[in-house]
Amino acid sequence: MANTERNASPANAAWSSTQAYVLSVFCLVLGVALGYLFRGSASPVMATAAATAGSAPQGQATQPQITPEQQKAMVDQAVAPLLAALKTNPDDFNTLVQLANLYYDGRQYPEAVKYYQLAVKSQPTNADLLTDLGTSIWYTGDADGAIAEFQTALKYRPDHPGTLFNLGIVRWQGKLDPKGAVQAWEQLLKLNPNYPEKQQVQEYIDRAKQHAKG
Repeated sequence: MANTERNASPANAAWSSTQAYVLSVFCLVLGVALGYLFRGSASPVMATAAATAGSAPQGQATQPQITPEQQKAMVDQAVAPLLAALKTNPDDFNTLVQLANLYYDGRQYPEAVKYYQLAVKSQPTNADLLTDLGTSIWYTGDADGAIAEFQTALKYRPDHPGTLFNLGIVRWQGKLDPKGAVQAWEQLLKLNPNYPEKQQVQEYIDRAKQHAKG
């Protein structure tokens, strides 16, 4: 997870060690899940890069992990032809989305935000795009900005499972609001009774409720 600047509130100062522990464990458990659930489509180029960067089980030989600089260079190479195409047709929706996705998958989140915003101008009611934009904003450390985009997405798709799931994450981890997280996740399950990760989401709801009790 990206580091975020969390807004302090009077309740935060009274956190018990148990509360802090529950939240930290929750965030660690969700680390991999968030990367997958936040975006529905992964670029083959960056999926390969992510696999290269992953760690192998202990005792097995593996290539050295790529550095942030190397990862950026890979992303720059992947987006170069798209940036060139955009010079000819700066408003091409598909190119803008491809660029945003590549930057997102390559963890270049400020650039992802830039191109998702441009794409959203063409399709302002596209809940998928708004969710991707909000997620990218979250990874830049702006919880409030992310929540604003999620809430906009829900105006057009109130039952959007990815948006509701992400909203719960950001409310809890970014705003230290477990009750708000529970609200989003319960809405997710209510509107999506056949959600494939229903059991997992229910576990998160139970943990958030436990955290809210202190």
